[in-house]
Amino acid sequence: GMFMGGGPDPDTISLASVTAVTDNVSNKRQSRLAHYQPVTFLIISLIQVSVTVVEARQLVGLNMDPMVCVEIGEDKKYTSMKESTNCPYYNEYFVFDFHVPPDVMFDKILKVSVIHSKNLLRSGTLVGSFKLDVGTIYSQPEHQFYHKWALLSDPDDISAGCKGYVKCDIAVVAKGDTIKTPHKANETDEDDIEGNLLLPEGVPAERQWARYYLKIYRAEGLPRMNTSIMANVKKAFIGENKDLVDPYVQVQFAGQKGKTSVQKSCYEPIWNEQLVFTEMFPPLCKRMKIQIRDSDKVNDVAIGTHFLDLRTLSNDGDKGFLPTLGPAWVNMYGSTRTYTLMDEYQELNEGLGEGVSFRARLLISLGMEILDPSSPEITSSTEVQLEGVPNISETATGKVEEFFLFGSFLEATMIDRKIGDKPINFELTIGILVIFLILTLIFEHNALTNVNYFHLPYFERKPCIYIKSWWQDQRRRLYNANIIDNIESIGQQAKAMRSQVKKSTVRDKIKLAQNFLTKLRFLADEPQHSVPDVFIWMISNGKRIAYARVPSKDLLYSTIEEEKGKDCGKKGFGPAGWTVQSKIEIYLWLGLSKQRKDYLCGLPNGFEENKFYMVDIESLNPSTVKQIFQLRVHMYQARSLFAADSTGLSDPFARVFFSTQSQVTETLCPTWDQLLVFENVELFGEATELRDDPPIIVIEIYDQDTVGKADFMGRTFAKPVVKMADEHYGPPRFPPQLEYYQIYRGNCSAGEMLAAFELLQIGPNGKADLPPIDGPTDMDRGPILPVPLGIRPVLSKYRIEVLFWGLRDLKRVNLAQVDRPRVDIECAGKGVQSALIPNYKKNPNFSTLVKWFEVDLPENELLHPPLNIRVVDCRAFGRYTLVGSNAVTSLRKFIYRATDKQANNYSTTGIKKKSKTWRHCTSQCIFFRLLTMKNNIIQNPENNTKKEEKKGDEIEEEELDESMLDWWSKYFASIETLTEVSNREIVYPKELESDFDNFEDWLHSFNLFRGKGGDDDDQNVMDEDRIVGKFKGSLCMYKVSDDMPRDMSFDSNMGMFQNIPHNDPINVLVRIYVIRVHATDLHPADINGKADPYIAIRLGKSEIKDKENYISKQLNPLFGKSFDVEATFPMDSTLTVSIYDWDLVGTDDLIGETKLDLENRFYSKHRATCGITSNYAIHGYNVWRDPLKPTQILAKLCKDGKLDGPHYGPGGRVKVENRVFMAPTEIEDENGLKKQTEEHLALTVLKHWEEIPKVGCKLVPEHVETRPLLHPDKPGIEQGRIEMWVDMFPKDMTAPGPALDISPRKPKKFELRVIVWNTDEVVLEDDDIFTGEKSSDIFVRGWLKGQQEDKQDTDVHYHSITGEGNFNWRFVYPFDYLMAEEKIVISKKESMFAWDETEYKIPARLNLQVWDADHFSADDFLGAIELDLNRFPRGAKTAKQCSIEMVTNEGEMPMVSIFKQKRIKGWWPFVARNEEDEFDKKLDECMKSWTIGKVEAELHLLTGEEAERSPAGEGRNEPDPLEKPKYEGCSVITLLPKYLLPSTLYLFFLKEDLLCFLFCCF
Repeated sequence: GMFMGGGPDPDTISLASVTAVTDNVSNKRQSRLAHYQPVTFLIISLIQVSVTVVEARQLVGLNMDPMVCVEIGEDKKYTSMKESTNCPYYNEYFVFDFHVPPDVMFDKILKVSVIHSKNLLRSGTLVGSFKLDVGTIYSQPEHQFYHKWALLSDPDDISAGCKGYVKCDIAVVAKGDTIKTPHKANETDEDDIEGNLLLPEGVPAERQWARYYLKIYRAEGLPRMNTSIMANVKKAFIGENKDLVDPYVQVQFAGQKGKTSVQKSCYEPIWNEQLVFTEMFPPLCKRMKIQIRDSDKVNDVAIGTHFLDLRTLSNDGDKGFLPTLGPAWVNMYGSTRTYTLMDEYQELNEGLGEGVSFRARLLISLGMEILDPSSPEITSSTEVQLEGVPNISETATGKVEEFFLFGSFLEATMIDRKIGDKPINFELTIGILVIFLILTLIFEHNALTNVNYFHLPYFERKPCIYIKSWWQDQRRRLYNANIIDNIESIGQQAKAMRSQVKKSTVRDKIKLAQNFLTKLRFLADEPQHSVPDVFIWMISNGKRIAYARVPSKDLLYSTIEEEKGKDCGKKGFGPAGWTVQSKIEIYLWLGLSKQRKDYLCGLPNGFEENKFYMVDIESLNPSTVKQIFQLRVHMYQARSLFAADSTGLSDPFARVFFSTQSQVTETLCPTWDQLLVFENVELFGEATELRDDPPIIVIEIYDQDTVGKADFMGRTFAKPVVKMADEHYGPPRFPPQLEYYQIYRGNCSAGEMLAAFELLQIGPNGKADLPPIDGPTDMDRGPILPVPLGIRPVLSKYRIEVLFWGLRDLKRVNLAQVDRPRVDIECAGKGVQSALIPNYKKNPNFSTLVKWFEVDLPENELLHPPLNIRVVDCRAFGRYTLVGSNAVTSLRKFIYRATDKQANNYSTTGIKKKSKTWRHCTSQCIFFRLLTMKNNIIQNPENNTKKEEKKGDEIEEEELDESMLDWWSKYFASIETLTEVSNREIVYPKELESDFDNFEDWLHSFNLFRGKGGDDDDQNVMDEDRIVGKFKGSLCMYKVSDDMPRDMSFDSNMGMFQNIPHNDPINVLVRIYVIRVHATDLHPADINGKADPYIAIRLGKSEIKDKENYISKQLNPLFGKSFDVEATFPMDSTLTVSIYDWDLVGTDDLIGETKLDLENRFYSKHRATCGITSNYAIHGYNVWRDPLKPTQILAKLCKDGKLDGPHYGPGGRVKVENRVFMAPTEIEDENGLKKQTEEHLALTVLKHWEEIPKVGCKLVPEHVETRPLLHPDKPGIEQGRIEMWVDMFPKDMTAPGPALDISPRKPKKFELRVIVWNTDEVVLEDDDIFTGEKSSDIFVRGWLKGQQEDKQDTDVHYHSITGEGNFNWRFVYPFDYLMAEEKIVISKKESMFAWDETEYKIPARLNLQVWDADHFSADDFLGAIELDLNRFPRGAKTAKQCSIEMVTNEGEMPMVSIFKQKRIKGWWPFVARNEEDEFDKKLDECMKSWTIGKVEAELHLLTGEEAERSPAGEGRNEPDPLEKPKYEGCSVITLLPKYLLPSTLYLFFLKEDLLCFLFCCF
């Protein structure tokens, strides 16, 4: 049957139709109808798009001031402007928040553009832009592009080629996604721009411009749109009766919009127009949105929407083709065709959700051509153009054939009570009301009363209807789609593969199979189907109640079995979902009229056609074949049910429907254990057919309320196992096995039900032949039959022990605080209560730790019922209030399995193995040491060869000098080698607990829920709001037997929970280290797109707000701080670390917070109190932090685990429980004296503790954990990440030493001295007034990136006629530099209004520019070079050897770093990038760069101290002055200081050895 969905109020059209798909019908051949997304449940979700603009390179243009604009839809955000540079560095971060349905979001276009010199007064000029849709980003691995280069092109000039590149990170996060930061590639890989373009996998790097031609011919079947009330008034007065719709077509593609002309007053508009879009191919936007709209003076409304997915219209294989479609009719679906003034389902017409009715069809075609931008006749703009096209011939879309749709209603049951007393009719539509006959059948209300539902009396006579319609014959396409659909069964087989898959590969194999399936589904989606879908509507008393929609291809008939639609000539039933308005079982057939002889072939035998008084209504004659059955429904139990009451619990009962009967289970406990017998079920049709395809059984779960009606909780379907009268009742098919059936509520899964169903035919001898029902003999169950013995599970006696530890974070109940809580545990009708907590505020722990109860449970663990935990508050006068509850659905992890007897006889081969591992450890330490050296020692590669012999000694010396190393050396070394977890400390990319099973090794946390479950698609998120606290404890269950092994020291009060610590309050010193907030960046909190973050810490009643140490305008703040807080467990067990944004006025905003459960860490066997370092040291940056030394920790662990050891032996050995470990035994103190110690030995055992038999487990190493910051208003979306770690020290033990110093490294002072000696071959810009020869007045300007305001100029070399200039001029740039991060640190105020200085970190880059000085106008910029001080090409020895290759072909040049080299001299080229220039034409299109000169310079880097010791002056000044140059290559006019020039012009010329002066005064 098809389900007609209905909602709470039948007077409105309820679109809450059926949604989830049932995959658990026992007889696996089910035909399900379309997957409905009811529009009332268009999920609006929070989606966050974050964009980091890192830098831009190779921007085309001279001396530009670029800024980057990022826009999504209407939102625009800008970076700051960088002055005079073609490769600006920004590192700015933007976040866009959207609350929209995902479909709308994924169609939005994200555009990155670079604008040149924009300011308050000027809008700036566009250099180039790049765009893609958000869906493309979301479909990337991890939903992000990381450090990729976006290629910019000019939308107004497509022949211009590449305009530069912007490097950015783009990520799209929806609720529940976590963003992983990809492993950091090294800089050189990222500088390979071509290899890292921002393009999805499979898109070629060279994308070409293309034209997309969308021809729009005409539309048919538009619905009546009486849009304006005035139209009706007009009609009344003037009698004008015009068609009241003015349609036009609007197309959106790649961020551009095109419209056709408006056809006035026309229901069958003919446009014959084409829209031309110019966009790159392949485009980075998946869909083209085509909308028919009604033009109106007030506002235009959409009549229908169709999406063209370009991927379905093209193929990139060897025999591929460009996007091509049609000419073809596309069908549009939307809200119902009957017009209402306020259409509440208007969004269906906008293309959101699934349409419930046919709206119109549109004849279109799509073609595409790749452009050759160099050909002159091509217009270079990308504006959308509208052009006319010739009319199209009638036959172009295919031959029109007569189609025949036949439908027979076999059964209409489960009609909702509220509409059962009104006349009911059904409407079957295909296509357009106006043209095609629609038949409605009215049946008088003659329904048999039922518990909750009515049904229509279709017993022997089944009503039929048929519709003839004419469509273009595109059956071949639909047949192919059906063939692929039928291949889908391969996907099912792929799932069956799982049984043969190895444990290690199972995930990959399933992924492969799912990818395969996705591909097939994608292929099966046919974009050119001419036949519209079939809709079945149920109408009661003239009101539309409910609908079902069936794709026409699913009904299409073909003589070839593979090509048939999956529902053609079959009885269909819809998926499970919301409360149903009616269940109809219907037979549908669609084919050509000439094939109609076959249309009855799928009906049950015994039915024959009976045509009577009307041609179009038929009835099937009484079936001669009638079978009588008995149905047995074995309802055993349900689990994980939806919380239907406000208490968070539910009292479920099940209602079972079969054919026209229904029955209800009696008990309200989810373990029903009940047999329902349906007697004398009459079914029509052949016995064999009924055996292979029995009718479905519908099971609905309701929640019984003491008052009011029962609440619907979910539904599932099942097919019974059928036994005919002549079959034997026995294995393998009988008795049937209990199976779990998935229960659905709307789109969400709402639990599982364990049941079995059998349908037994009653033969000629009546019920005597049926197998007997053998239930238990006890009479106390009265008339309720239990599930019989062969089917019910075999039970055994189990003992369940419960560890009651305590309750945490309980919220108020009905505004009153919880004061005296108690926990009740219940499983399968038995249970136990905890002791009462007398004062929850004072001590939330229980006084009695362990209690137990015995219960009969199935031997098969999969069939275990859930265990319920309920917390009640004992109030005055003996009242109990439910605080919250939790149902533990699977008890498997709590089952106690005795350890293997063999476990103790470990071999002692450990010795060799261990020594090897130890050697490995030492090598790791050496490796670490070299690595940190590498980061800190600057070697001089120039002198490498000479110092070869000394090299060994040098490193030796360095190695002794550990004063250079600090905690940060260790940290950066760990990050650099993230893949190697060898180094000193581990940086976990996620929370620590995720690697240690939430520290629930013996103490578990159970969330307590209260309140009704949400009907959101995403139930988990809704569940977060229902959490009202936590129960801490554990469970242990085992079969009761006499030979339970008992240890001598066994404490019977503690049962299986031996050796656990007591739960009395304990005082602890908690030390929190916060390193930095990073990676995915903080969410900007201020208008300027930045934040002023500071740390706040809350633990119990203690709160620390580190407000005065906020970090100004940073999204990646480096804190490097530690905080000490005293706490008492259990009262203060949750630590909250928050990051706030400091505001000068108003309250500070929370950016995000993370919560840690310290109690579980503290008591865990993994020993998470203080991480174990990889080495033991008693001084220096690597000092041992734990108050207990390794030997003391090891002794305690051995004692607690009752292990033999530790025994320390000679030769650096230690033995624990038959295992031998080796390690060095000497240690150095501060003074370098060596002494004997056993600590290294003990530490080695601790690092390998998981290898110790019986009690071993991995101990938490020294670490840094990365935790997501979350904001309560944006559940499930990360607001950044924080790197931190926590140490805990019990107060009753030795006090720990002082906290580690992790304060951030201060940048080191350096001074860069650049001497510009000479220039050569500089382009000559000026014409001499007298001689006409070319010359230039050259000067050189230089600055360090980010410090433009400190730019320095040389003097001017006037009138150079060869392009040579001599300067001997020194620039001096002091700067602060962070070695580890390779960044210059600049602190400056952002603007004159800024409150404080902001710290910027910028790559170390030196910019040198060459200019032509002009006296009367602005100086002319000629060219520039930018040198990355960490990695730049070695200068050429002579000007001749210096070429542009040094800049354009960096990959093959020898590179040097000034930080290693210290001093370097050579020639470098000045480069210009221009757009239009005569040079340009000779050059390769892409490479718009050429040399406009060369500079000879010397770079000398000194540390701050060295610079103080040997100072040098700027220019040619003292100290250490440079001598004046000897001027060559200039005409007689000599060099003058630049500052003399403006007011007086000196002209010199020679006349007969006489030097004459000419003064021109202004």
